[in-house]
Amino acid sequence: MSAFAGLANCHSHVFHRALRGRDVGGDTFWAWRERMYAVARVLDPDLLHDLAVATYAEMRLAGIGVVGEFHYLHHGADGVPYDDPNTTGEVLISAARAVGLRICLLDACYLASGFGRPVEGVQRRFSDGDTDAWAQRMADLAARHAGADDVVVGTAIHSVRAVPPEQLATVVAALPQAPLHVHVSEQQQENADCLAATGRTPVALLAEAGAWSPRTTAVHATHLSRADIATLGAARAYACFCPTTEAELADGVGPSTGLRDAGARLTLGSDSNTVIDLFAEARAVEMHERLTGGRRGSWSAAALTEAATATGYASLGFAPDLAAADAFTLHDSVRLAGAVEPLWAATAADVEPPKDLPYEADEVAAMMRRAVDAVWGRR
Repeated sequence: MSAFAGLANCHSHVFHRALRGRDVGGDTFWAWRERMYAVARVLDPDLLHDLAVATYAEMRLAGIGVVGEFHYLHHGADGVPYDDPNTTGEVLISAARAVGLRICLLDACYLASGFGRPVEGVQRRFSDGDTDAWAQRMADLAARHAGADDVVVGTAIHSVRAVPPEQLATVVAALPQAPLHVHVSEQQQENADCLAATGRTPVALLAEAGAWSPRTTAVHATHLSRADIATLGAARAYACFCPTTEAELADGVGPSTGLRDAGARLTLGSDSNTVIDLFAEARAVEMHERLTGGRRGSWSAAALTEAATATGYASLGFAPDLAAADAFTLHDSVRLAGAVEPLWAATAADVEPPKDLPYEADEVAAMMRRAVDAVWGRR
């Protein structure tokens, strides 16, 4: 057996777990998104809680000690807030605590369906109407959990297409000491739309709003110009890559080495939870570089381990040394036999189940089946 520091899953949409292994169709990201919205439409707080407990338990079984939950499923299916406007955020925090997972709840501002277009359909669940209402609700949630050692409340801009340009600065300023995350240039269409509407790339538009700093994470950062890379590097921002999702959604391969060389810091996430395996995410960063660049060894095991552990913890507002406190054990397996560096060989299946997890693996699987079947039974 060998010890490994706790892993940081820096970008998760927990409810996407219900899509795993299902034929959701669609040959582009935008077509896939419509199927994802169909899941978002049917989730109430109880079902969201059940799905989140099972998904977060799966993360603990995979060696993950902290999750960054990018949260925008805020209100009822008709867009009307629950009696407690932070009901769903509290549900996710409760689910993480139920399985002993630290959580950074990244409350995302989501106000538009595109540049100059109001939210429509299920997106009404995501919207608070304006940034002032979002900021008030989010500040209340942050105040409730101030001082907690297992919860950080951070902020998020869903994307430049989802927050009007004139309101971006309000989101940036809402919790100035907390983590700030934002989906950036995941799709080429996003870049084209932003350029057409504002004359700027998403990174440049966010820079004008003061978004880029050492507390900010650019999620995906796939389709960047040289100037974009320089901006993120100069800010010492984090760049969260989610290779299994980026492959699943045909997003593309981001410039991980370019960002690193410019000064940005790599972190990793499971995003749509098509796979919950941070070893797979870490290896894919290097393997994608080999496929696109024709060169081996751009990322060392040590650098990828740092990204998956201490750097990830820091990006979510937790002390980096908590990664050591959340260390787990890799058991001897055929995959690890003869391996000197476990990062190149291990999978989530090689993680010894944590002793403080209140469920056995087969119980987690049963909970997941019930929750996912309930979701699809409502569609």
